[in-house]
Amino acid sequence: MSDTQRTAKNGGAGRKPYRFGLRLSERGYVAEVGDGIAWVRGLPSARLDELIGFDDGSTGLVFQLGKHMLGTILLSQNQGVKAGMAVQHIGRKLEIGVGAALLGRVIDPLGNLLDGGPPLTEPEQFQPLEAGAPPIIERDFVKEPLYTGCKIVDTLIPIGKGQRQLIIGDDGVGKSALALDAVLNQRGRNVLCIVVLIGQTRSSVAGTLETLRAAGALEYTVMMVAEANATPGFRYLAPFAGCAIAEYWMRQGRDTLVVYDDLSRHAQSYRELSLLLQRPPGREAYPGDIFYLHSRLLERSTALSPEYGSGSMTALPIIETRQGELSAYIPTNLISITDGQIYFESKLFASGILPAIDIGRSVSRIGGKAQHPAIKQASAHIRLDYLQFLELELFARFGTRLEAGVEEKLQRGRLLRELLKQDKLEPLSEQAHLAWLLAYGEKLLDGFQPETAVAKLTKIISELRTHDLELDTPKARWLELLRDGLAAP
Repeated sequence: MSDTQRTAKNGGAGRKPYRFGLRLSERGYVAEVGDGIAWVRGLPSARLDELIGFDDGSTGLVFQLGKHMLGTILLSQNQGVKAGMAVQHIGRKLEIGVGAALLGRVIDPLGNLLDGGPPLTEPEQFQPLEAGAPPIIERDFVKEPLYTGCKIVDTLIPIGKGQRQLIIGDDGVGKSALALDAVLNQRGRNVLCIVVLIGQTRSSVAGTLETLRAAGALEYTVMMVAEANATPGFRYLAPFAGCAIAEYWMRQGRDTLVVYDDLSRHAQSYRELSLLLQRPPGREAYPGDIFYLHSRLLERSTALSPEYGSGSMTALPIIETRQGELSAYIPTNLISITDGQIYFESKLFASGILPAIDIGRSVSRIGGKAQHPAIKQASAHIRLDYLQFLELELFARFGTRLEAGVEEKLQRGRLLRELLKQDKLEPLSEQAHLAWLLAYGEKLLDGFQPETAVAKLTKIISELRTHDLELDTPKARWLELLRDGLAAP
């Protein structure tokens, strides 16, 4: 047979001849299913965090490697996974589509839309939910401030871009309100925000969405939602999906802010998954790797060096305590992972001192290095003055006759406490922070009652916006305008 005849017989030019051979593919089957978990027999080469497919089109995530069976989290169910159903490899890990199309949308951890809006355009890229933290060589020092709009935080417990600052306290004391203030205050600052809501009711999710929409913050925000009625697998994946979206923008050189609300429910979801998968329970029935769960999530937040784009990811994880117990298992884990904590005290909340932040037990281990020099100088002694006032006030309750100097400190302390009060969802600019710091530090408000001083200062701050003042404006100019405002009727 000639070469031409052989080529024609094999299907034409450029085609390889068909060869008979043995082709193998692994097939498994579902042994048990329930509570969002499927136990699979077979698939001996399966790896952790690998996607597998069921015959009805459903997908699962390999989460537990047993001696005889695989424990998988069910991510989607088309017709319902049943015992005996065949299972096969998909050949990839779990990823989520990322890009600008997500801004203003509400999605689940798989990237599916939950807001009923138009379908998403093709994603710019697919990002794995699980990824390693940036190595030390790629990181830079935290040196730029991230303003939350809260007086206490921005002046006494400052946060820098790339920092991981824990928000901790009992339920219902204003932790989520502070995180939302931080998101609202990023308007016009070129910071992209991701709000991750874990295990919350639909009414709470709707309230958060409406708050962001009313303030015009949705245009630079993505909402990642795993509701309370979602499977534990979805609640477990939600913060990793939100982190993956922020990580993509960080690698593009953008500044991002991620709010995890809250990681208590996330830890509970992981405990639920672990118990369903028959992992050995440890302290408080949490699995032994519960510390690694949150450390590998929060370690991905950082500020990148200029050689790697100069992007940043700032994390505000929220954790719930019971009766103010900071030494509980999950709170102590997160305190040791993060770069500081903002502690909310229920007694302050009950007293009407809002935001109910305990300045004595709150700390920022990095933010001072990222604080603007003008604000840093003006707030240098504020924290010490306030803590001394709290001790003196406690002592004065015994009815002891006080010296004139002590009485003056008490009056200034009461004034400072009134100045630090702030309504929720009303973030202030950094210029407003510097204005009240200078007015208090230079004793310009000492001749007024605390309520009168706050009212006058609020009016002055609104008028200062017309002067286009910057933080670098000379201090003398600031004081001149403050004195003129206080002298006005």
